[in-house]
Amino acid sequence: MTLDDELDLILGRRDRDNMQPTIDALLPYYAAHPGNARVLYDVGGAYDTAGQEDIARGFYERALAAGLEGELLCRCYVQYGSTLRNLGAYERSLEIFTAARAAFPESPALGAFEAITLHAAGRSDESVAALLDLVVNFVSTPDIERYKPAITGNAAYIRTLESEHS
Repeated sequence: MTLDDELDLILGRRDRDNMQPTIDALLPYYAAHPGNARVLYDVGGAYDTAGQEDIARGFYERALAAGLEGELLCRCYVQYGSTLRNLGAYERSLEIFTAARAAFPESPALGAFEAITLHAAGRSDESVAALLDLVVNFVSTPDIERYKPAITGNAAYIRTLESEHS
């Protein structure tokens, strides 16, 4: 069984309401593979889910530095950006989401969590505008298609309100 298979098994058994057994199961892998990006990410995620964002932050940062790639990189950006928001580091969170959205423009989750950070940072108008952009870019129904120009125009208008409040 590969390391990824073993990690998948541990994470498949996790109880999000009691993450300590998962953390305990992951820590020996961290001890054995302290520079492995996937291990760092999974340990960070376990601490994050347990509500220990202060510990998760360091693991996410090390996972990113270790070269996390692909879907795991995208997921790490979502979780790291959210962790930063939960720690009150709004500007750093927004920097992460900006970089992440440039790397993964097809991810509506990144946009949604960026909007949550904007709201938490007191930038409600920009948050609503960002959510409207997500609707235009990722929801494809006949009525959304029909109203795309109006939704886009309203998003642009709402953004001007944000600059008026600054």
